[in-house]
Amino acid sequence: MKTVNTLLALILGGCIALSAQAQDQRDYHEMVYDSGCKTCHDQGMKAFPSDESCLQCHDMSELAEQTKREGHEAQQNPHDSMHYGQEAPCMECHGEHKPKQAICMDCHNFDFPKFKQ
Repeated sequence: MKTVNTLLALILGGCIALSAQAQDQRDYHEMVYDSGCKTCHDQGMKAFPSDESCLQCHDMSELAEQTKREGHEAQQNPHDSMHYGQEAPCMECHGEHKPKQAICMDCHNFDFPKFKQ
């Protein structure tokens, strides 16, 4: 019985952690929610926001500097990659309403611990 209670506690804890992580993804842009969806959805509600919409608030040079890596991982900068430079479309990696995987992960096995979906 003690094992069952421990297992249930672990499962419940995992569910709570996943729920908090999902909420954290939405909270990342919470400050613009009151301005309305069109603040970001400049191409209409059924389309992803344009890169220009993202770049109204996010500076690509600053993002590239923030995600800069050293040593063996120096070329693993998702905002300044060897394939796209600083021109990778934002929505190829990031999604506000549904989690996404970085486009790099289609071919590579990089670890981006601070990745915001």
